[in-house]
Amino acid sequence: MRNRNIVADHLSAVMAMLGPAPNRYADPGAWDRLHAEIGIRLPVDYQVLVDAYAPVQLNGHLYLRHPATERWNLGREIRDSVRVWSEVEWDGLDPDEDPRLLFGLEELSFGTPQGLWPIASTDCGETVFLVVAGTAAPWLLVEDGEECWARYDMGFAEWLHRYLVGEDMGGPNSSAYYPGPVRLCRLPMTVDDRPEPWSGPDRGM
Repeated sequence: MRNRNIVADHLSAVMAMLGPAPNRYADPGAWDRLHAEIGIRLPVDYQVLVDAYAPVQLNGHLYLRHPATERWNLGREIRDSVRVWSEVEWDGLDPDEDPRLLFGLEELSFGTPQGLWPIASTDCGETVFLVVAGTAAPWLLVEDGEECWARYDMGFAEWLHRYLVGEDMGGPNSSAYYPGPVRLCRLPMTVDDRPEPWSGPDRGM
């Protein structure tokens, strides 16, 4: 119960920062199809935030995609990212750069039951991976675009909450803190659309 309360607290805190949820594309069927395709279930807190706001860019950097949209489609992004990451040659890495040694991973695979699942990214080159195997609760790995990895033993809502308040959530010295309301940008859904920026409520920060 305590863990559920922690998740709920962080989820509530994030949604309070982001403001009223448009829920434009919320669709349980889209999640069911995605989960059937990839063979795992993505965490509930992640689904709630994606349904509430995605496709969206947060504070000019972090992208969340949605499984029910044609553009900015989460399933396609996961498939494309898994394919790219699976082509990387990992043998011969320095021990301080090898996530298998750093975090006790049995293998370094992507899009497998024992592997890493890319669920969010930034325009700074960071990728947020979900790890669902080998532990009672999913946890996150973040790669900074330069083969530096950081582990976060927490759910996505907690990670996002800490990211938005300016903690280092992509490794050391990775803070992306912006004072004032969180900046959101609705991503264009057709070739004729334009990004639509808006702001969350005042945070007193």
